[in-house]
Amino acid sequence: MSDGPRWLPVLVLFAVLALAYLGMWRGWRRRGRTHDLLPLVEAPAVADLPTPTLEAGARYFGTTTSGDWLDRVVARGLGARSSCRLSLSDEGLDVVRLAGSFRIPAAALRGARHDRGIAGKVVPPHGVLVVTWQHGEHLLDTGFRLTTDAGAQHDAWVRTISKMAKENAA
Repeated sequence: MSDGPRWLPVLVLFAVLALAYLGMWRGWRRRGRTHDLLPLVEAPAVADLPTPTLEAGARYFGTTTSGDWLDRVVARGLGARSSCRLSLSDEGLDVVRLAGSFRIPAAALRGARHDRGIAGKVVPPHGVLVVTWQHGEHLLDTGFRLTTDAGAQHDAWVRTISKMAKENAA
């Protein structure tokens, strides 16, 4: 005695998974339209980067609207987590990554701080370097976790970026 075709539950499962992925894809695109950002300043190629004040390998966690660590900005490729190379110079902070490199100009820097998390990613206390910057009308927070000695390195990055932000504000 047969209860029916055995492939029917498998087909239903694949249909449900396809609908779930379609829903996630549409939600991601809708979120991208939520933050209407101007084009980002492209970072130069690694060989053309200006002489750095500070440089480090890091993990890019994402960008959020300032003050709301869960409001992830996905427009202009800012939502993709990835490994990156940070280079801070007098011209600004260059974020070199496969998912799309960009520069935060020195004039746009508003400060830096230590934090526990950003964009839904939580790490031990003082584990995330959060850089606050102005992009058009949007005040943004971008989070990184340095791959080297994070404690001492984060302090140097916070001090240097905060000093640059104060100098540019004056």
